[in-house]
Amino acid sequence: MLRKTLLSLTLGCISLVSASTFAAEQKALVGGRLIDGFGHQPIANSVILIDGDTIEQVGTVDTLPVPEGYEIVSTEGMDVLPGLWESHAHLMLNGHSDYGHWHKEYPDRFADEIMPASAVQLLLAGVTSARDLGAPLEASISVKSRIESGEIPGPRLFVSGPFIQHEAYPGTEFYRWGVKNASDARKKVKKLADAGVDIIKLIDHDKMTLEVAQTVVDEAHKYNLKVVAHSHRPDEIRRGLEIGVDNFEHTGLTTAPEYPEDIMRLLKERTATGRIAGGPLYWTPTVEGLWNYENTVANPEKLDSKCWHRGLKEDTIADIKQSLENPGQLAYMQLTPLRKPTLKRKIQQLKESGVVFLVGTDSGIPTKFHCQSTWNELAVWRDEMGIDTMDTIRAATYWPSVMMGVSDKTGTISKGKLADIIAVKGDVLKYINLLQGVDMVMKGGVVYKINGEAVESAL
Repeated sequence: MLRKTLLSLTLGCISLVSASTFAAEQKALVGGRLIDGFGHQPIANSVILIDGDTIEQVGTVDTLPVPEGYEIVSTEGMDVLPGLWESHAHLMLNGHSDYGHWHKEYPDRFADEIMPASAVQLLLAGVTSARDLGAPLEASISVKSRIESGEIPGPRLFVSGPFIQHEAYPGTEFYRWGVKNASDARKKVKKLADAGVDIIKLIDHDKMTLEVAQTVVDEAHKYNLKVVAHSHRPDEIRRGLEIGVDNFEHTGLTTAPEYPEDIMRLLKERTATGRIAGGPLYWTPTVEGLWNYENTVANPEKLDSKCWHRGLKEDTIADIKQSLENPGQLAYMQLTPLRKPTLKRKIQQLKESGVVFLVGTDSGIPTKFHCQSTWNELAVWRDEMGIDTMDTIRAATYWPSVMMGVSDKTGTISKGKLADIIAVKGDVLKYINLLQGVDMVMKGGVVYKINGEAVESAL
């Protein structure tokens, strides 16, 4: 007890010190309650030793002394978690309400302004890993590569590049690739794989022939790429299950009150196969944007937050602002109030089916900013959809790392993992919306945010 008291007094002198002290390779996060991502009882008075970009040891103040020479960062009074995953982001979008205008005016800015701005906004919100599901190929690989090299800050990116679909919608050909036949599908999946994407995004597969849709999935799996697929229409789900997609996205564009009975039967058949079918069936429901739209119309103050300005040019900010002057009149959202009442039933059906949920938000769509979306989704899951708090956290930490095949590197705070760690003052298990104000963000051992403020020297 005396040792802990002395340590606490020491930490009080250096608690969350200035950013200039975080150059040390060896760091110790000391004192906070650790929610490590494995889902069991949190660890009080934790100690996390970090060497370079890697977690060296995890223990408590009573079991793990801090070696001499380690830079101590106090997490007293805080909950400490693995860095969050955003499993459905659109870095090429930044909340602008008019896609036609955005797609015409901004593609030349994607690689150098828009996507880097989205990336740093996610990182400062506590997102240390993200799946970017749909953007031009060259820009996607450029941003991913520059983050990996340390040229620009951002989460660990897992990119799909362009969508694969039956036929690209007019004006979207620069980030959507239509496939004409099985041969074309093989060529385009190979082109994406050779370029270095991590995921294949498949939509409108119910409009493809079975042969073409199956070819997309088989070719992706040949290159060890996971396939995420839209689930807006019942036939997209039926076809997706038939061809073996790994992860469904969204909860549907329609106002139908629930999923049809045959789909529920098919989902349960698939989840019953588990490892035999290549692992769990994952589902990213993206409900927050639908659930909160009416709240945004009633109280649009969140749109005035300057957190989404970071990295954007003044004319871009002004353009986004003017597009959101009348949030209740957005064409993109007019069906949303009719879809909202269906969400709880659909989430309950999916829970009952045995799918594994992932936290993703469609971040970047109209009114949805990268600095806000992920914690909003977590709060809606827990507070509105009745999903257990620890299950919600694991859907934003552990399970995405498993789905993407990197659970040996991220997803939990444990020995040998990358030091992707966030901390927040207060009890996250009781008040999950505290994540709207993450106090510390560390990625790969580098502190990017401390005391709730960005560490500019690291950025």
